Amino acid sequence: MTGPLEESAESAVATVAEWPQDLASVLTGAVDQARAAVAEFSGPDAVGDYLGVGYEDPNAATHRFLAHLPGYQGWQWAVVVAAYAGADHATISEVVLVPGPTALLAPAWVPWEQRVRPGDLSPGDLLAPVKDDPRLVPGYSASGDAQIDETAAEIGFGRRWVMSAWGRAAAAQRWHDGDYGPDSPMARSTKRVCRDCGFFLPLAGALGAMFGVCGNEMSADGHVVDKHYGCGAHSDTPAPAGSGSPMYDPYDDGVLDIWEKLPEASD
Repeated sequence: MTGPLEESAESAVATVAEWPQDLASVLTGAVDQARAAVAEFSGPDAVGDYLGVGYEDPNAATHRFLAHLPGYQGWQWAVVVAAYAGADHATISEVVLVPGPTALLAPAWVPWEQRVRPGDLSPGDLLAPVKDDPRLVPGYSASGDAQIDETAAEIGFGRRWVMSAWGRAAAAQRWHDGDYGPDSPMARSTKRVCRDCGFFLPLAGALGAMFGVCGNEMSADGHVVDKHYGCGAHSDTPAPAGSGSPMYDPYDDGVLDIWEKLPEASD
């Protein structure tokens, strides 16, 4: 194989020596024929440098050329040629444009319903939950009893939808793995954790065992934080020891003492 371009061709190149020499020579020597096929297909200016040949099987080979096409940076022309034992020339099977190792490719296709990502919502946007959203389960209607309904409202009754166990677990995992989790750079830079901080406001319910809201305006104010998150603004952070910067007497460079130089004594 000349100029290997594909890993899949490595297994084929080991058998080239076992093929009829005249057949391998015919396939390998069809470079000009392959270039002419590309020129006929897309014009001579679209064909760039020759990149090499790879064998598909004993009767077929693929010649590669750099493609010179607007918008197809790094793409290659692949020309498949074929021949049979005893043939004096190869024939063109197909000419295709394929991406090379450095090809400029379009992003992977994303289904329409998955294109809105976290952080995309802007003021005025409307984003309804998907049908049968696993994060939500039906809530419960009010009973009409004021005392019961007041208690029920505290735990989420009366809402049409409440978060499912799956939704709460997914949210907890995001918070734990996010910027305010125990493995974040900020948390790793300190030994003090939110669990012991006076600014830590635990969440209600089961999530309160792991999470709370930071009430320190100098830190993660208003964000849900893991109880093992931490920062340098912990309520137990000690004040700096000592008097701070060294103190010196002020120096007034506007006050100068002028001395008249005495004449030097002569010998």
